[in-house]
Amino acid sequence: MSCASRRQSTQQGRIRLRTLSETLPPPQLPLPQFEIALPPPDLSRWQEGNCGVPGAYHFEASHPGPHVAITALMHGNEYSGACALAHLLRQEVRPERGRLSLIFLNLAAFARFDPDRPTLSRFIDEDMNRLWEPGLMTSGHTSYEMKRVRAVAPILNTVDALLDLHSMLWPADPLFLSGLTEKSCALARALAAFQPPPPLIVQDSGHEEGPRLIDYVRFASNRTTARACLLEAGQHWQTEAATLALNVCQTFLEHMGTVSPKNLRSPCRQKTRQVTVTDHVLACTSRFVFARPFRSGEVIKKAGTLLAFDGCEEIRTPYENCLLVMPNLRPMRGHTAVRLARCT
Repeated sequence: MSCASRRQSTQQGRIRLRTLSETLPPPQLPLPQFEIALPPPDLSRWQEGNCGVPGAYHFEASHPGPHVAITALMHGNEYSGACALAHLLRQEVRPERGRLSLIFLNLAAFARFDPDRPTLSRFIDEDMNRLWEPGLMTSGHTSYEMKRVRAVAPILNTVDALLDLHSMLWPADPLFLSGLTEKSCALARALAAFQPPPPLIVQDSGHEEGPRLIDYVRFASNRTTARACLLEAGQHWQTEAATLALNVCQTFLEHMGTVSPKNLRSPCRQKTRQVTVTDHVLACTSRFVFARPFRSGEVIKKAGTLLAFDGCEEIRTPYENCLLVMPNLRPMRGHTAVRLARCT
């Protein structure tokens, strides 16, 4: 039985209910008309890199310290993080201690970005953020994204702390994603604490389709001290997402001791919220449709509340105070439609 089948079978009768409901599924939501408030940055001068890997920049200080890395453009249409990296490079930010790597991961997909069809440049061949499996990386599997994973892996294999910059398609408040290790969650908490208001921190085990960069064994294993977290900076193509991405980059570099603090800052007084995902709901059919347009971070108070229809099954909340994490209102079959977390 596949991992996806096991996950689905454990949800049967708890989240997934096969029923002849009198409630008809609503029509699938059309894609909205997205506003491109943040134009794509000009990255032409950063194509070559400076360390033998296109799009990758590496700098070393004379004083010892950790190797830290910031990655952006895992997906070609998520360029708020690329705006932040370009700013750091233009400002000639250099490590005062240790080593610093700044990596544009998928410049080829970014080069295809079209404001008239902004969702179609996510990748060239396949989702790069599902390929970070050592066995897959050493296999005969090939694609443009796989080649890029293999190209940047030697850099990442020496990284002590990683910040991976993303944004979201559907409207949602910013959040941090970390794996299930305390070391990575602690990094997310440290970064969130200085962002007013602190973004939600979500611990989860990743996707059935394949491991993310933050799930790469170097960062996900308790046998190493290396840690990583992912920032979802807000909605794609919005200036607020680029501003937050840059602020979190500065906080990250200061927290790791890579650069000296520009200003003496204190953590926000508002408490940082942290949740752990209990269930990943996959779209098992091409007819998955939400009961209404839910928003990420929304808390459903009542257990058994109808969330969605997936073919002949209903998807309902498994417990009270169920927090929805990044619902994908137009999921493809076999992909994650929503993550569920218990809100305390």
